[in-house]
Amino acid sequence: MNPYFTSADSAWTELGDGIRRKIVGHTPQLMSVLVQFDKGAVGTPHAHDVHDQIAYVLSGSFECEVAGIRRVIRVGDAFVAAHGHLHGVVALEDGSTLLDQFSPRREDYF
Repeated sequence: MNPYFTSADSAWTELGDGIRRKIVGHTPQLMSVLVQFDKGAVGTPHAHDVHDQIAYVLSGSFECEVAGIRRVIRVGDAFVAAHGHLHGVVALEDGSTLLDQFSPRREDYF
């Protein structure tokens, strides 16, 4: 496995509805993924059975809800969603981008 990620050499995977992602890197225990949103795009509320997630805001801003707590998060902010906790976002600006980190890695992303 190549230990380096070069964004320019990695294409976005279009997920539809104004959302796209790039896998930055992974091991069996950890995964980092860039997720970019158009303004108004919705990361539908959901919960993971086994994956813990940390989402760090790299650009833009989001209205976010985790485990029933709602707030706006901006560049430099993050949320933590332990497995089983309902979470979702709405992008408030074009190009809003999260760096999602999962443990263990998301096999469904391959």
